[in-house]
Order: sequence, then structure tokens, then C-alpha cells
Amino acid sequence: MVDITVDSELWLRRFHAPGRDSHRLVVLPHAGGSASFFRPLAAALAPELDVLTVQYPGRQDRRSEKSIEDIGEYADRIHEVLLAEADRPTALYGHSMGAILAFEVACRLEASGHAPLAVIASGRRAPATHREENVHQRDNQGIVTELRRLSGTHTELLGDDEILQMILPALRSDYTAVERYICPAERTVNCPILALTGDQDPRTSLDEAKAWDRHTTGRFELEVLSGGHFFIVDHQRRLAERIAEFVSGAASER
Repeated sequence: MVDITVDSELWLRRFHAPGRDSHRLVVLPHAGGSASFFRPLAAALAPELDVLTVQYPGRQDRRSEKSIEDIGEYADRIHEVLLAEADRPTALYGHSMGAILAFEVACRLEASGHAPLAVIASGRRAPATHREENVHQRDNQGIVTELRRLSGTHTELLGDDEILQMILPALRSDYTAVERYICPAERTVNCPILALTGDQDPRTSLDEAKAWDRHTTGRFELEVLSGGHFFIVDHQRRLAERIAEFVSGAASER
């Protein structure tokens, strides 16, 4: 039995105090990503939303822990942690791998009677769309090449061997998890879904982003912004506005 109280402290980061009646937003990072990457987003949303950002094992202050290589295990662990944080209506936002995790955690929350307000998915094709990908099987240089292609890491960091040795194990584990993930076409959530995508994202086509519509019985919205896989970096203000707007709308529908 997982000690949920201890896990909450390990898994969740709150960078800003929420308002008394704020709804909650749980943020799930991309492959290789850390909670601190989303500190600016948390600042932009506070105090309107109580932002909790997930810190995955195997990185930063959890670097000594074993990384997870399965989306189902990731989602199970995060779901357990969030059951201890059920004091406010909660929405889920994830980028790239985090979008898949947001969907899978939402499925588990609904099944356990703690339905989320909404799922907001950015930088990721719909769960049941599939591409054959093998980044996790490449050597270290192959993974670095992929990072450069996606422009998700400052290029000066990719030339620092010490930093690379720190982040590559977690990256490989995350790519293993997401590239092996398979979702049944019929799996849906009842809450509304907002999909956000970059118009030049090599990882997600417009049709693949639109396909998120098939995974909700509720309302679906899509917004296309300029940029590649990490378009969210160049659209921080719009991202915060859109998230706050969508969560507020979902809450009013309850």
C-alpha cells in the first residue's frame, strides 16, 4: 500500500499560494521535464487557480529515485497521490507525454468517483492515434538529436556532458513509457477536453490534435498556435488565459 501522505510531498510542487476559493490545476510535464519548467505558468495563473505541478521520479530533487517506464504505472501513482488532494474541484493540464498522463489520470479519477473538471492537452496527438517511434532505443546522441529537433532544451545545455548525464536516464525512461503506450479507441472521459497544438509541431498533425474529440463524451475545443513542439514557451500569456478560461467554463457547467 502506497503511503499517499509521503508521496504527495514527493510528487507535487506548489510555487504560489492559491486564493481561498480557487479551483485546482494539476500540471503534468513532458518527457524529461520537471516541475520547475512550469513555474512561470503557475505564477501567471495564481491566485486564480491553485496550481500543483507534478515532479516525476528520476529528475532534479528526485534524481536518485528509479524512473518509471510505463504510462499505466505513472498514472496509477499520480492518481493515488491526487486522492489525497481532493479538497478542491480539479482540472488536469499536460504537455506532450504529460497530455497522455492527464488523460489517463482523468480516467482513473472518474472511475474512483473524483471526476476532474477538465483535461487540457497540449503538444500531443490524441491517445488512440499511433505512430511507430523508437527514440528510447537510440544511443545517447540519438536522443540529443531528437531534443534539438523539438527545441525543448536550451542548446547550450545539450553540449554540457555533465548535465546530459543527469537528464538522459529520465528522458530514456519517459520515452520508453510514452512510445510503448497504447490506448483503445473507445476509451473516453466525460469531462470536457481542450487540445492545444503548434502549427509546426513535428510530433502532432492538425488531424491528430483534432482526434482528441473522440476521447470525450463532453465538450471539445481545439486551438492552434504558432510554433513547434514547445510552442507553449512562446505563448505563455495565451496559454494561461486559455487554461483559466476553460477551467472556469468547465466549473460553471457542473
